[in-house]
Amino acid sequence: MPYAPKEASPATVAANRNAASLYALDDREDFETARRGLVAPIPGGKVNREDGSVLFDAASTAFLAGDAPAPPTVNPSLWRQSQVIREPGLYRVVDRLYQVRNTDTGNLTVVEGDDGLIVIDCMTSVEAARAGMALFREHVADKPVAAVIYTHTHVDHYGGVKGIVDEADVASGKVPVIAPGTIASFDKFAIGENIVAGNAMTRRASYAFGALLDFDPHQVCSCGIAVAAPGAKTITYISPTDPITETGRQRVISGLTFEFLYAPDTEAPEEMHIWIPELKALTCAENANHSLHNIQTLRGARTRDARNFARYLDETLERWGDEVEVHYGPHTWPVWGNAEVVAFLESQRDTYKYIHDQALRLANKGCTPLEAAEAVQLPEVLGRKWFNRDYHGTLHHDVRAVFTKELGMWDGDPVSLHPLPPVESSQKWVRLVGADALLAEGRRAVEAGEYRWAVEVLHPLVFASPDDREARNLQADAYEQMGYQAEGPQWRHIFLTAARELREGVVPAQFTTVSPDMVLAMPFDILFDYAAVHVIGEKAAHADVRIDFVFTDKGETWTMWVKNGVLNARRGASKNPQVTVSGPKEAVVGAVLRPAAAAKLAEAGRIALDGDTSALDAYAGLLDEFDPDFAIVTP
Repeated sequence: MPYAPKEASPATVAANRNAASLYALDDREDFETARRGLVAPIPGGKVNREDGSVLFDAASTAFLAGDAPAPPTVNPSLWRQSQVIREPGLYRVVDRLYQVRNTDTGNLTVVEGDDGLIVIDCMTSVEAARAGMALFREHVADKPVAAVIYTHTHVDHYGGVKGIVDEADVASGKVPVIAPGTIASFDKFAIGENIVAGNAMTRRASYAFGALLDFDPHQVCSCGIAVAAPGAKTITYISPTDPITETGRQRVISGLTFEFLYAPDTEAPEEMHIWIPELKALTCAENANHSLHNIQTLRGARTRDARNFARYLDETLERWGDEVEVHYGPHTWPVWGNAEVVAFLESQRDTYKYIHDQALRLANKGCTPLEAAEAVQLPEVLGRKWFNRDYHGTLHHDVRAVFTKELGMWDGDPVSLHPLPPVESSQKWVRLVGADALLAEGRRAVEAGEYRWAVEVLHPLVFASPDDREARNLQADAYEQMGYQAEGPQWRHIFLTAARELREGVVPAQFTTVSPDMVLAMPFDILFDYAAVHVIGEKAAHADVRIDFVFTDKGETWTMWVKNGVLNARRGASKNPQVTVSGPKEAVVGAVLRPAAAAKLAEAGRIALDGDTSALDAYAGLLDEFDPDFAIVTP
């Protein structure tokens, strides 16, 4: 039976009606510019997987079509943004520069050179990228790919690369892959972020991006910067071959000049802006968007530096502000006109600097992160701009993130330094206050529309007695109304997914960033880092495991050992391994991550084992398994 959310409460209806007065809802300019330059819609409005199943269907968001007013279950600002970004298709930005937008979390940008195509960012999936390239070639130019450029290290900008270019053409040097940072650094952050902490990140992302919900006005409208396609998809990776580590570096590709501004430690650990002087076209990657961005992502990633956002945007204005005529991004739609682009970049610059400076001003006055987040509001000159609204990051959690970046994990209140674990604390609160009293207060708070207090007061009941159906359902009701009122789509999705899982239990994962292609692409040091986070420390405290791994197709040998509860590895053979595993990387990786399967791999002739194979069994006994569907709203 399909999941059926509840309707908006009277308090939510009133809250969203009042919220409308905060926004310039009569401003329709974005609707016009977001549709400017449409060359062709996506054929049939769909992107299919290789087996013919549908990955993306524009009909899923038909409820957003036209001028339909925001329903009471959606914040009116989020509804407007979702309407603006819902039209999928191929768009001409300027002569020779095109984008496929609104079929994936990321845009596909294709620049037509004299005799080849330069692709800037590759979308999340092979399916979306391949469909985008086919659409471009059908309507614009059927030329070979001359280069691929990654603007930064996030999966929605490289995951579709093998739908763009053949890996053999990259390996041969025919097609360069240009990216910010050293090759080792880009690999580390691109793969490590999505693999080493990938299970936790994927589960959190499934909450934040609404992957466990359906498209409808009670659940998902959009993810704010795109209409993300849920479900299984093919994520790939090709390591860069041409690193950009200094501002001012240029590449002339197929008759066009690409000049780079290196902007590390901004929206991603490695990021860059790109200027094409012949087209007077600029992208600041994800450092400038039609949305406030995250200083700390809710899916989980390294905390970013808000001051660096502002610093590099200002440097960009200084270098190219007098010449630029269009800014195109890897999400949402372009900005045209010199005055308009400059005003856009200045406003985004000042928004990030305001967040940084005001957070630290309040920190220096003794505020905790939460106190500062409740106090900071953007001045109207910034906050009334649609592109500074909470469609990806939110002002509230960005202020808190500045504290994390600059001051660390402790909020400065001694009570939070060594708190009791959630279940133990919950049990004590229930014993102290009484389950009936907590439930009664939770019910009163829900009926009064005090939803933030309701979820807080009901939390001890749910964590002390996770089978308490009445408490779970009441907390779900409160989370649901919080979701309906949220302007930020990630907040909305987290609250609405929490409500669903409280009512129905855990919803199985739809996809994971830990794809086979990503695993095989891991540099060797990251491969062993990934293995290391599986080691159960207490089991391995007295272990003595020494294994050499010979990757015959790569000409690399690594020695790995487990001792003192820790897995370490280094390049080169050891003097006294207990066993040596040899074979091509794609097979040996299986023995590194699933050593219990080594014997079967050897029987199949895929790897060779030399020595005491019981060491592999001992190693296998030390490794943990990760549940992709671990509980979040219950213990």
